[in-house]
Amino acid sequence: MKKTLFMSGLAFFFLLANAQTTENTDVRYDQYGKKVDRTPLSAEMRNGVLVFETPNQDYKLWYDIRVQTDGQFFFNDDLNPIGNGMTIRRARFAVKANLTKNWYGEIDLNVSNGALELEDAIIQYNFTNFMEGLSMRVGNFKEQFSMSQTSSSRYLNFMERSMVVNTFAPSRHIGWDATYNAPRFLVAGGVFFQEIKDLEILTYVEDNNKDFGRDQGYSLTGKFVLQPFGENKDYGLHAAYGYSYRTPKTDVAPGEYGMARYSTRSLSSINRKKYLDTDLITKMKSETRSNIEIAGFYKGLGFQSEIINNKTYRNDNLATLNFGGFYAQATYLLFGGSQVYDKAQGEFNQPDKGKKWGDMELTFRYDYINLNDKDIMGGSAEGYTAGLNFYATKNFKMQLNYSILNHDRYASGKGKLYVGRDIEGNLTKNPSKVANANGKAGNDFSSIGIRCEIDF
Repeated sequence: MKKTLFMSGLAFFFLLANAQTTENTDVRYDQYGKKVDRTPLSAEMRNGVLVFETPNQDYKLWYDIRVQTDGQFFFNDDLNPIGNGMTIRRARFAVKANLTKNWYGEIDLNVSNGALELEDAIIQYNFTNFMEGLSMRVGNFKEQFSMSQTSSSRYLNFMERSMVVNTFAPSRHIGWDATYNAPRFLVAGGVFFQEIKDLEILTYVEDNNKDFGRDQGYSLTGKFVLQPFGENKDYGLHAAYGYSYRTPKTDVAPGEYGMARYSTRSLSSINRKKYLDTDLITKMKSETRSNIEIAGFYKGLGFQSEIINNKTYRNDNLATLNFGGFYAQATYLLFGGSQVYDKAQGEFNQPDKGKKWGDMELTFRYDYINLNDKDIMGGSAEGYTAGLNFYATKNFKMQLNYSILNHDRYASGKGKLYVGRDIEGNLTKNPSKVANANGKAGNDFSSIGIRCEIDF
């Protein structure tokens, strides 16, 4: 009898536990013990990118991973020897998500050559019913100023952006902005603060705050883009004007606060010499930057140009400094492909390939930069770059660039580099002692670069 009761009780508890298990099959809890909602996700590959999405498409999550490996070889480097080499130019890992039809989030990290840097960290709201075409975002991202600078590095037509863009086009800063995309124009504007990138910059910002109580500084940046042909896929025109007002930031060493410095490497990340460098400019009050853009495309042909001017205002009635430059480039797809213009972003995207195996693209660019004005002689330079891009499948690209660099006698890297020979034939770093005629002085050289890139 006892055995029968025991077996009956055991069966009852088994049935009860099984019933509870069956009843709670669809219930899930997060790591804090809170009951959560559940929605099935579908997973698929879209042009080589893994995407997770809900059936109603309100939620979508995907990865953006990019690896660029560069090699570069230099010639005619008689004044200042340049080391050939290879580098991991970019190794990016990003997670992006549309959380609802309105909310978007992104985190993007770069670990190239083992150095961890924050790229994008974005919270964005896209208006749908009210003011459709308007979006606002806050976080760390590129200011809307230069189409070359805001274009993703995965879509660049050349291995490096032009010298004037690298010097004066503001990149990523923490801030807030808004963008309105209308049928035939695009307008954007925002307020930005210090750069957020790595531990060194964080230390500068914190020390300037802790030791001196300094404000972080701010920038007001806006841009207007005219797109007269709207969403036309075969041809288009882009005309834009950008403007930025900028005050001193605390993302520099405390001893450099209130100073300006403009410098760039000459179309290379492997050659670490900065021939063009104004060094520190004291008594900076503020600066303004303006940009005129003209770009367009017709099927496989594309062109793009920017003129950037910088004015540096100084205290104590010191004269205003004027620097700037421009670039102009043209590209052409050889096997029937077509250029793709992203109207919502105001920039070029990955081209459509003309063949099943891919396509090839010829490119040419001229760029010029001048960092000489009044009592500051940071040097000037011009560059000629011819390239060939090979687009294979959906995710792989190879780039071949041949560049010729022509620096003037003041491009001495703050007086550290040779710029010519004196009347006795000896190398000199002093531009006033160079015996070469105008146009012949300065460190001129050429280079061949190759990039292998994969995106997934």
